[in-house]
Amino acid sequence: MADVGAETAANICAALRKRVKEERITDPSLVRSMIEEIVTEMMSPAVPIKATTKPSVILVIGVNGAGKTTTIGKLAAKYKAQGKSVILGAADTFRAAAIDQLEVWADRAGVPIIKQKEGSDPAAVVFDTISAAKARGADIILCDTAGRLHNKKNLMDELEKISRIVKRELPDADFETLLVLDGTTGQNAANQARDFSKVANITGIILTKLDGTAKGGVVIGICENLGIPVKLIGVGEKIEDLREFDPAEFASAIFGE
Repeated sequence: MADVGAETAANICAALRKRVKEERITDPSLVRSMIEEIVTEMMSPAVPIKATTKPSVILVIGVNGAGKTTTIGKLAAKYKAQGKSVILGAADTFRAAAIDQLEVWADRAGVPIIKQKEGSDPAAVVFDTISAAKARGADIILCDTAGRLHNKKNLMDELEKISRIVKRELPDADFETLLVLDGTTGQNAANQARDFSKVANITGIILTKLDGTAKGGVVIGICENLGIPVKLIGVGEKIEDLREFDPAEFASAIFGE
């Protein structure tokens, strides 16, 4: 029911059988906590976002509708609350109203935004944002990118171009590429992670929309098979509803505790 996926579920069961046999468990009540331990281990360790350089760059990618722009707004507010200066780059120039939507979040978080007109080159927006961050001495550069459908090659080429610009302009900066996945989409999220990881060095996942019935079990397989850690989870619409990921807490939530 948590949409863990058949392959990952089979792996969990295999690990459970092995552990039950090795530890000679006969009490069924111990099995659930053992499953939670296995799931926790599959998703561990917790890896925070690395943003220690000035500036640090966080590139946020993902398909349309996953909650990307909202997450960027929440992340901006989170860093600003920590006393860091944040600058947003509106590099999602393809989707109608994406720039306007990011502007609303920039206003809510009280941070500046760098933008160009709709349809302009996303990589140019990223370049302008980096230039502005250098000039203003910003701590964090947060870039929204096109809600690129993972099967559209030209959009993936754009993503590679953006990464090249960041590495050229800020070769020594901490550079995170975070993939936003909708916790309600199930196994489709695993396909997105697989496809994006082929063209981008994804350093972490932000799992959104866990405020409803979605349990987001699909990320267990993503962590196990692709080795990409979950860094943050979105649990609601409010600006503060973005939390650090805790593998043990997540495993417990999957089993409804």
